[in-house]
Amino acid sequence: MTLPLLTLYLSFGLFVAMSFAWWLARRPGSSGMMDVVWSYATAAAGAAGAMAPVAGAVPARQVLVALLALAWGVRLGTHIWWRGRGGHDDPRYAALRRSWGQHADRRLFQFAQIQAAAALALALVIVAAGRAPAPFGQWTDWAGIGLLIVAVAGEGIADAQLAAYRARPENRGGVCDRGLWSLSRHPNYFFEWLAWLAWPVIAIGAGASDPAMWITLAGPVLMYVLLVHGSGIPPLEAHMLRSRGAAFADTQRRIRAFWPIPILGKSEP
Repeated sequence: MTLPLLTLYLSFGLFVAMSFAWWLARRPGSSGMMDVVWSYATAAAGAAGAMAPVAGAVPARQVLVALLALAWGVRLGTHIWWRGRGGHDDPRYAALRRSWGQHADRRLFQFAQIQAAAALALALVIVAAGRAPAPFGQWTDWAGIGLLIVAVAGEGIADAQLAAYRARPENRGGVCDRGLWSLSRHPNYFFEWLAWLAWPVIAIGAGASDPAMWITLAGPVLMYVLLVHGSGIPPLEAHMLRSRGAAFADTQRRIRAFWPIPILGKSEP
C-alpha cells in the first residue's frame, strides 16, 4: 500500500474516531473520553499503518512495532478511563467549555479534529518505524523496545504514586510531591514524551540511509509541544492553582514542571 493512500485511510479513521469522542464528551461528566478515545485511536492507527503491506518492509519489525503501539495506547487509554470512571469532567475540558460559552459544542468538535490531526502525525511516526527496511534485530530495535518499556513503566509508577497519595484522607487538598513527583510536577507527562523517542530510535537506526526516517523526530517534538505548551501542562496547572492555591505555587517554586531534574539552590525560571 502506498503511503499517500494509507495516510488517506488513517485520516478518515481518525476523523471518525474523534467525532465519536466529541459525541461522548458532550455528555455531562464525560469530557475525559476525548483523551481515552484519542489514546486508543492513535495506537490503533499506528499499529494498522505499521502492519500495512509494503515492498521492502520487515514483517518481524512490523509486528513488533504494532504490538508496542497497542500496548502503549491500551495502557494509557485504560488508565484515563479508569481515573475518570466516577463521572466527573476533566478540569481542562471544563475550563474550555466555560471559556467557549454558547459555542462550546462547535469549538469542541473543532478541537477534536485538531487532536485527530495530531494523532495522524504521531501515527505516521509509528508507521515509519514499522516500515524501516533493515533486517530486524538491529541494536536500535532493542534500544527502542527498552526505551518504550522504561517509559510505560515510569508512567505507570507515577500514576500509581499519585493514586496512592490521593487515597489517603490526610492528603485531601494537598499536592503530591513524593517519589517521582518530587523530581517533576508532571512525571507522567515526561514519561509519555519519553515513549515517543522510541520510534525514531527504531526508525533511524534501521533506516538511516533513508532521509525520510529522520522525519520521525517530529514525533517527540510534537508531543513535547502538546504536553508542555499545549493541552497538557498549561491548563492543568491553571486548574491546580485555582484549586490548590498556595500549596501548588510552593510546589512550582521547588519542583520543575517537566524535566525530572532537582532544582539546586534556586527557583525554576
